Amino acid sequence: MSEEIKKDAPEDPVVSQAGSEADAKTDTAAGKKDKDTKDVKKLRALIAEMEKKIEACETECADTKDKYLRTLAEYDNFRKRSAKEREGIYADATADSVKGLLPLLDNLKQAQQYADGDPAKVAEGVKMILSSVPDILGKMGVTEFGQPGETFDPAIHNAVMHVEDDEHGEGEILEVFQSGYRMGDKIIRYAMVRVAN
Repeated sequence: MSEEIKKDAPEDPVVSQAGSEADAKTDTAAGKKDKDTKDVKKLRALIAEMEKKIEACETECADTKDKYLRTLAEYDNFRKRSAKEREGIYADATADSVKGLLPLLDNLKQAQQYADGDPAKVAEGVKMILSSVPDILGKMGVTEFGQPGETFDPAIHNAVMHVEDDEHGEGEILEVFQSGYRMGDKIIRYAMVRVAN
């Protein structure tokens, strides 16, 4: 019966207020602890995510550095190989040019043997040698230009004399002192000419 009385008895307002304040403090402390636990979990998750991103960035950086070093090494090898090939190409081109001129040199040596002989035969031999020069140069891709009667072109001719002559047209080449030679579009030597104005 005493328990029933206690249950039915009105609560003491002071005790009741103190109890609710204590409960509130406990609830607040528990809520704060839960909130702190959630914040710590969030921070840990954020740290783990950042560590994964950092690791991915470091891996990507290492891959990029590796690719850069490989590219740098490949470029250096390419540069060295290109320089070596250029030297080889120059040597090959020079050797081919000299090889093309050797028959001309051989013919001149044979003509020298007859220098003490008949001048007419020597002159005939020199003409034969000179007639073979265009063929030799043609095999090397070299062509001759600059003939009397052509029109003067400052891009390929070098005018060393000008003559006033009404019988000839403006800029007509009257005389060629040295023939010009070209290989494709490259001028090897400009033609030295006298031009009518």
